[in-house]
Amino acid sequence: MTSLSATEQKVLHRTRLLVGDEVMECIHHTRVILFGVGGVGSWCAESLVRSGVQRITLVDSDCVSVTNVNRQLPATLPNVGRVKVDALRERLLTINPDAQITALQDIYNAENADRFALDTYDVVIDAIDSLAEKAHLLLTASRTDALLVSSMGAALKMDPSRIAVAEFWKAKGCPLARALRNKFKRAKTFPAKKFRVVYSDEVLPNLGASLTEMPEPTLSTETLPAEGRTDLADHDWNAKKAQINGTMAHITAIFGFTLAGIVLNDLYAQERRSAQS
Repeated sequence: MTSLSATEQKVLHRTRLLVGDEVMECIHHTRVILFGVGGVGSWCAESLVRSGVQRITLVDSDCVSVTNVNRQLPATLPNVGRVKVDALRERLLTINPDAQITALQDIYNAENADRFALDTYDVVIDAIDSLAEKAHLLLTASRTDALLVSSMGAALKMDPSRIAVAEFWKAKGCPLARALRNKFKRAKTFPAKKFRVVYSDEVLPNLGASLTEMPEPTLSTETLPAEGRTDLADHDWNAKKAQINGTMAHITAIFGFTLAGIVLNDLYAQERRSAQS
């Protein structure tokens, strides 16, 4: 007896045809927490929900910026100034109104790590940028029984054919992966288990002008949501980032879809093995 609602059974019909009812039920009941819903994480969340994941927690502290529009799923001009997790939750519920989506406008760090109760999830997905927070999350999540997957750097890339999946210690040519490994080695503290990452060894230079060299946006706030909107002229898009790098939608989306694909393929393989044993 399926636990999918009548709407879900119709929406997910093509997925069920491919994976079968047992795998579909496994996907449906899997508890996922996703850290970072920007250029990578937003597409990952979309893929998971469209594939039948019903219970997902979204964690991100940011609001939608006009500079997010080129690559992030919930980033549209009418959404500029809105809390990212709220905008993404709203969209995901239009895909599956029965989904249990928790939106947390928060940032993971060493001080509040216990708040997220990582050991209550089946899957932990890391799609955050900050090196310190990313390293702490990987260390903490690796000590749980959850499947852990992580996105390495998706900026400064154009070639989708160079995107790959590898075990973290075997991801070569990625500056973020190298920085994380060096950080773990210096601290002599290492992840408790192996985990897979999405990465690319391509590193291109920034060729364009920085935002500080460009004129202020002129979009009228009349196009923004009435509730919680932010004046574009007052919105400090990237104040917390030490360096801003160019990014493209096709790259960040492939990173996000690949993260989702790792998770879904793992659930598929586990359930198939269980059925055959």
